[in-house]
Amino acid sequence: MTDNGSGATADGSGATADGSGATADGSGATTDDPLLAVEGLRTTFETEAGDLVAVDGIDFTVERGETVCLVGESGSGKTVAVESLTGLIDQPPGRIEGSVRFRGAELTALPPKALRRHRGASIAYVFQNPQDALNHCYTVGWQLIEAIQVHEDVSDAAARARAIDLLDTVGVPDPAGRIDEYPHQFSGGEKQRVMIAMALVTEPDLLVADEPTTALDVTTQAGILQLLDDLKAEYGLGVLFVTHDLATVSQIADRVVVLYAGTVMERGPVVDVFERPAHPYTRALLACLPGRESDLDAVGGAERGGIAGSLPDPTAPPDGCRFAPRCAHAESACSTGDQPPEVAVGDGHRVSCIHYDPGDDPSALPDPTESAAEAERSSVESARQDVIGDE
Repeated sequence: MTDNGSGATADGSGATADGSGATADGSGATTDDPLLAVEGLRTTFETEAGDLVAVDGIDFTVERGETVCLVGESGSGKTVAVESLTGLIDQPPGRIEGSVRFRGAELTALPPKALRRHRGASIAYVFQNPQDALNHCYTVGWQLIEAIQVHEDVSDAAARARAIDLLDTVGVPDPAGRIDEYPHQFSGGEKQRVMIAMALVTEPDLLVADEPTTALDVTTQAGILQLLDDLKAEYGLGVLFVTHDLATVSQIADRVVVLYAGTVMERGPVVDVFERPAHPYTRALLACLPGRESDLDAVGGAERGGIAGSLPDPTAPPDGCRFAPRCAHAESACSTGDQPPEVAVGDGHRVSCIHYDPGDDPSALPDPTESAAEAERSSVESARQDVIGDE
């Protein structure tokens, strides 16, 4: 399979950026390379108030066939991070620095024309609001056919047949009959399925899904998530999923990267992060989930309905840990220097918190998991004593 007919292979072995037969950076990708490797990504915007640092030196990888979730509250830099990967950020006022390697090729070194061959082709995006993404003046079929013919030299009839097949793939009912309908004739979930169909036109290797289930009802959300999981299995896609919904993360993620104020607080396999959250911010996020109210007192810094306080000013971020001003367990050392380096707390599980540095004591952070378990044990014991008393 080629990206778009330019001669670039999909597996990165001899991938070309411009059809010349040479890799984008001359290195060539190997099967050991991650599908996507991001290192030191920093995105800054020039404003009248000074430089606004939206993403500040983050690292993460996405392997073939896995789903990595970028999670954090609104304003954490998730969307800016994924849009920076392929230069969707206008420059200026934006400025993108760092390394973004896709199938071994350095995307930040590519000229705009070569970068466009990746954007929307081997790297496809699904955005959060299909209502705005689709043009309501044209039928769904017309828009799908246009996307197909932009990337493939095929006849109208062949493009139409392919469009019907794509609508069927993403689960739109009666695709042959509905291809000539307009977006307003589709439900919100069906519109999102159409957007996913458009993303699949080029058979991408990486699908970037930015809050694709926002504003959808719970049942429709479940259908979209199942569809993405099925497509990942069928096509071998790598999926980079952006969300603030931890319930969604628990359903679809293989690995999680927790962002706060443009920096990484914690990362690791989804089971480890959910069952053994290490950073106070991650613990506070999890404590805000329904049914986790008993964890609020243990983690500190959280209140009913959310986390106390607000994100720092991105034009003047605080020294030290970005979360320190809102953290109930912050010490003076938390507010000096740079963001603490990440420390391994498990296999692939890392956290950026001084309490895990050598010589420090992470037991200073109450474990909400243990707190919940203790509360459950107390409840059981209390019930047992009531039964004994009745006897």
